[in-house]
Amino acid sequence: MNMCELIVKKKRGGRLNEKEIDWIVQGYTAGEIPDYQMSAMLMAICFTGMDEEETKDLTLSMAKSGDLMDLSAIHGKKIDKHSTGGVGDKTTLVIGPLAAAAGVPVAKMSGRGLGHTGGTIDKLESFHGFHTSLTPEQFIKNVNSIHIALAGQTANLAPADKKIYALRDVTGTVDQMSLIASSIMSKKLASGADGIVLDVKTGDGAFMKTLEDSKALAREMVQIGTLAGRDMSAVISDMDQPLGYAVGNALEVKEAIATLSGNGPEDLRELVLVLTSLMVVKAGKAKDIREARILLEETLDSGKALQVMKEWIVAQGGTAEEVEHPDLLPQALCQEAVCAEKSGFVTKIHTEEIGRICMLLGGGRAKKGDPIDLSVGLVLRKKVGDPVHSGESLSILHANDRENLAEAKERLLKAYEIKKEPVAARPLIWEILDGTEAE
Repeated sequence: MNMCELIVKKKRGGRLNEKEIDWIVQGYTAGEIPDYQMSAMLMAICFTGMDEEETKDLTLSMAKSGDLMDLSAIHGKKIDKHSTGGVGDKTTLVIGPLAAAAGVPVAKMSGRGLGHTGGTIDKLESFHGFHTSLTPEQFIKNVNSIHIALAGQTANLAPADKKIYALRDVTGTVDQMSLIASSIMSKKLASGADGIVLDVKTGDGAFMKTLEDSKALAREMVQIGTLAGRDMSAVISDMDQPLGYAVGNALEVKEAIATLSGNGPEDLRELVLVLTSLMVVKAGKAKDIREARILLEETLDSGKALQVMKEWIVAQGGTAEEVEHPDLLPQALCQEAVCAEKSGFVTKIHTEEIGRICMLLGGGRAKKGDPIDLSVGLVLRKKVGDPVHSGESLSILHANDRENLAEAKERLLKAYEIKKEPVAARPLIWEILDGTEAE
């Protein structure tokens, strides 16, 4: 095959077949196709697009470029949950133990935070001693015994995607829908789950800011997974304000524990129940969503899910004591309230900026490998629709560096919009898609 001919074919709107896509992905990953030719191919894809078959072939080719997780030794149907990322998105910390307590095998591969969105592994490392460096044998043993294990993504998970994404990042080819969908799904398919529930965020704090783009991405990913033989669903959930109240690693863990104890924020509890219900039905633990929800509400309110969290944390090096007494988790030295300068109603919270304020305090990374402070962040006191009086607390900042605190306070005040009249609440759940609806 000839790369130049394939670039011209795609540039003219032609369709690449499975063998051609495999040849391109393998050649580029092996260093046989230079960056300049791959850049030209990516730009051609941006201009002429890819059909569903091409997108599926690209995804599978990237998935099989490295290790494919073999989860066949785990009993039952393995269901994964993936979020496209947001601010205060601690759903995995609640969904993992809740789904496991309902009998769903949760074999989870997670990542670290980057930019304004947090990462599940960072949050879990707030538990002293918790680690994700499990051998494949330990991972499978934990899932079979307590129904849950979480590991970091291996260096050799979809390496073609890592290399292609790095090139997209510097060639202005990040924002093409098929390329975004195949990048996410290549890692999900390589992770070995039988079914996948996607939480696609929409709004100011999401990767996809508009509902239209979020729906298009959800549809594309569900389609890829369905064509690849996976049982797929996607929930489009709102990220126009942070989920729950806490933003920051240890602070979010505390809120997750509160939710597992029956005392969490209403929006977090509701989203968790919607996503986990889909997982329970896919795993065959309930016949429909209604039955699944009843089962999960009982599991949450009885304390069974909290017990599973303790077992999970202990199994991966932590202690049950920190789950029982969350005040033992890392705490910042300074806690300062940011107060409203006028009265009215909160009409908007600039959510991406809230994530960036958490980064400023040291709770996030600007680039991979940056150290982070697990104790810092913020806890909102007011959310969209809430009435507020001048001098009343909007949020509590948790910081260890007084220099950054002044800038954080100033930016947080600007992140809140307060008007005389309240605004209509946005729905928490915009839409739910499954494999048949995405076709």
